[in-house]
Amino acid sequence: MKTKAAILWELNKPWSVEEIDLDPPGPGEVLVNMVASGMCHSDEHLVTGDLPFALPIIGGHEGAGVVAQVGEGVSWLAPGDHVVFGFIPSCGRCPSCSTGHSNLCDLGAYLGTGRQITDQTARHHAQGQDVGIMCLLGTFAHHTVVNEASCIKIEKDVPLDKACLLGCGVVTGWGSSVYAADVQPGDTVCVVGIGGIGANAVQGAKLAGAKRVIAIDPVEFKREKAMQFGATHTASSMTEAADLVRDITWGTMANKVIMTMGVGSGAVIGEALALTAKRGRVVVTNIHPALEFSANMSLLDLTLMEKQVVGSLFGSGNPRADIPKLLGLYREGQLDLDGLVTKTYSLDGVNDGYDDMRSGKNIRGVLVYN
Repeated sequence: MKTKAAILWELNKPWSVEEIDLDPPGPGEVLVNMVASGMCHSDEHLVTGDLPFALPIIGGHEGAGVVAQVGEGVSWLAPGDHVVFGFIPSCGRCPSCSTGHSNLCDLGAYLGTGRQITDQTARHHAQGQDVGIMCLLGTFAHHTVVNEASCIKIEKDVPLDKACLLGCGVVTGWGSSVYAADVQPGDTVCVVGIGGIGANAVQGAKLAGAKRVIAIDPVEFKREKAMQFGATHTASSMTEAADLVRDITWGTMANKVIMTMGVGSGAVIGEALALTAKRGRVVVTNIHPALEFSANMSLLDLTLMEKQVVGSLFGSGNPRADIPKLLGLYREGQLDLDGLVTKTYSLDGVNDGYDDMRSGKNIRGVLVYN
């Protein structure tokens, strides 16, 4: 079939919205009529080369849609089912999946290839050549073909333009607080960077019972939004936050510091540790450039104060368990998905959406397809 998609052909170039050819789903695969896709900063990392995936590639990994066709061997999905994609496929059988860490599923080894898991070939084609798909999904498109391992079936009462956000940003941010940071009732938590991930780290910390949540971002609009999501204090920088945290904790500092900036920097890890209390934890969720191999920090502080630095992928969560769980919290009014969507765009507006993201105008921009 023919459909439309946004393709990145070269680094540091705009997304090219054009017609593509899409093959039918093969064994274990699903054709999905896309309804909406969140515009995550990770797709910007494709443009800048911070994520060195092979080009050309169709962007998008935070999507939701309606199943249109299933391939041979797919028995648990049928046309008409609503699905959210998990940007990490989960097989349910590898050591990580079987021990409750499906965010680290062995199928993740295929992410950088942009090709189908089953046979490493492409279903997406443009200008006479094969085209890869971001995180094996390619949600910047009106239709896509994905492996069933990437699909999470959801109830049909949830608007898909909100449900799509659970494919990455919501679970990643919420889980960074609840799982990776292990926020406890009464904790003081700093969230550094209030975008699509940081806003949900604030929500996660609040739901976990944090006494204080300090949202740190240079953009005033984002600081104001953070207060709506549950922050108790804000600061424009980690330097400004240091005095604030010292004052409100009587010098003990923050129990947890969660790094959710758009682009991570090893140069500021030392600042994060300086915000952290004895036996406190710094969670690094944001993507760092692939070629960054150093970080500035006091290793003496790390040892003598028993501080921790931990990484977190997909919020250390499990998509098949956590996406339905968080949709339940949304239904009950305990998780705000509506407020995350700052502006919606058509597929043709994808470059406008990323301009707005770079300008700090959006918590999350969402592509909505007819």
